[in-house]
Amino acid sequence: MFSLKTPISSEEIARLRVGDTIYISGMLVSARDAAHMRLLESVPPVDLRGGVIYHAGPVAKKTEGGWRIISMGPTTSARMEAFEAEVIEKYGVKLVVGKGGMGRRTAEAMKKHVAAYAVFTGGAGVLAAKAVKRVIDVHWLDLGIAEAMWVLEVENFGPLTVMIDSTGRNYYEELREEARRRIGEVL
Repeated sequence: MFSLKTPISSEEIARLRVGDTIYISGMLVSARDAAHMRLLESVPPVDLRGGVIYHAGPVAKKTEGGWRIISMGPTTSARMEAFEAEVIEKYGVKLVVGKGGMGRRTAEAMKKHVAAYAVFTGGAGVLAAKAVKRVIDVHWLDLGIAEAMWVLEVENFGPLTVMIDSTGRNYYEELREEARRRIGEVL
């Protein structure tokens, strides 16, 4: 088990391996499809070096003091496959969190730029929200609440399980290969 604090160093990421459990404290930024597209078109409103991008859109409530996150479960990461490698390269992101895995292009970018991908349990959005200490800021609300970029302070956000490590090992790809190999046996 690893407890990491943002900004996360390349050395910390290099120690992680597929199957490791991690918890994150510090700043975490949410970004889904529309936010990823905007990241490739413009400069991000926050420094992402050493940072964590969470593929999630919150259920958020506006309060007198700002915002409160009610629930923030992960969304399917494969939708960000077309963008993630470039985001990692351009902005120095060290950890991407979501669900369902990512592909070869992202795994190669993680190997080249010393980053990792971890999953958070789908359906556990209330658990994720409990780790949110405060909403630091929200950007790009014109994209909608779920697609906006939420900048959050989190404490012990997790448990997260590493599925792609900085060696490029991709657990989901290994499972697909194993399934292809065994299809003849099954049939």
